Amino acid sequence: MSGTRGSERKKETQLESSEVEEGQCDSGIDSIPSIRSLPGPPGDGEHPPSLRDTLREKDSRSLGKQGADALEAEERIDSSYDSASLTEPLDALGQLPEEEEEEEEEEAEALEELSQQQLEAFTYISEDGDTLLHLAIIHSIPALALCCITQLPREVLEIQNDLFQTPLHLAVYLEQSNVVRALIHKGVSLALQDRNGNTPLHVACEQQNLQCAKQLLQEPAPGESPEPRRDLQDLQLQNWQGFACLHISTLKGNLRLMRLLLQSGADINVQDGTSGKTPLHLAVESRDRKAVQFLLSKGAHVDALMYNGCTPLHLAVGRKDTAMATILYHSGADTLLRNMEDETAQDLADGNDDLLALLPFDDLKISGKPVCASTERPDSD
Repeated sequence: MSGTRGSERKKETQLESSEVEEGQCDSGIDSIPSIRSLPGPPGDGEHPPSLRDTLREKDSRSLGKQGADALEAEERIDSSYDSASLTEPLDALGQLPEEEEEEEEEEAEALEELSQQQLEAFTYISEDGDTLLHLAIIHSIPALALCCITQLPREVLEIQNDLFQTPLHLAVYLEQSNVVRALIHKGVSLALQDRNGNTPLHVACEQQNLQCAKQLLQEPAPGESPEPRRDLQDLQLQNWQGFACLHISTLKGNLRLMRLLLQSGADINVQDGTSGKTPLHLAVESRDRKAVQFLLSKGAHVDALMYNGCTPLHLAVGRKDTAMATILYHSGADTLLRNMEDETAQDLADGNDDLLALLPFDDLKISGKPVCASTERPDSD
């Protein structure tokens, strides 16, 4: 019996030793399947740790501190983490293609052949609807923005985020003129409107950004743009408040922007979509004498009518602005025009002596011409 038990124990010992050896081969710590399952950045040329790496680790232990330091120095030289290989491409991206046309031909050819991972990055859209180009502009990374503009088709460059802003809207708002120029050069639409109905030119006028406004209004020179512009800038296009670009620049009192818009073909008598006010009406309401005089000198209609029939003179008299009424009167404003309430400018004077002295009576005419009121008292005998 004792011999039988001894043989059984011997067999169990042999089975346990074989299981241990088999477990060592199948262990997930140092086995090949576990190493292959480790995630790594795709397409970067790196490989999972091999037997050579394991031996190198063992050698470093056997060499001692001096040998380990030597191996670390060697690996630091070969490592790309702290090397310039990551920063060199970023520096190249910050340069405009035309400035580095000869020196960067090889890099430009390499950028044209995008990997799948790069395409996924370029077409990324955030939860707010922002593309990579939106984010590059928002975070003021012009190098990345210019790279996106170079690589992406026009349709992607015109994607609107959740606020209906295109990258061009954001570039104008943040005054990134280089990005604005690159987008215009690529032929993106200038007529897309954000959630407030503003085009990029509306935004430029709101921001009083004369440089971006000039870029948006300038026609591309022959042969300058490889992709022809699909639509011309509609200077009469209104936002959801009913304002055209000239309305906005007039409210801002920016004479340089107003002059630029008029030179580009803006209608000086364009009416807003809500009340029918022209830029002259808005300038009178704002009590901006310089803007009023500028518009009148450029041919603004002094008797332009709002939807309710009010002229700029009605607005000036209604606000008891004698100086503004004087400018309009001497510019030929008709004092006898009536609005939809059947009121003339004199009716709105409401007993103001200064205004009444300026305005003629509407019921007294000599040879068809109105007689002005006189504040001088006749001499008494």
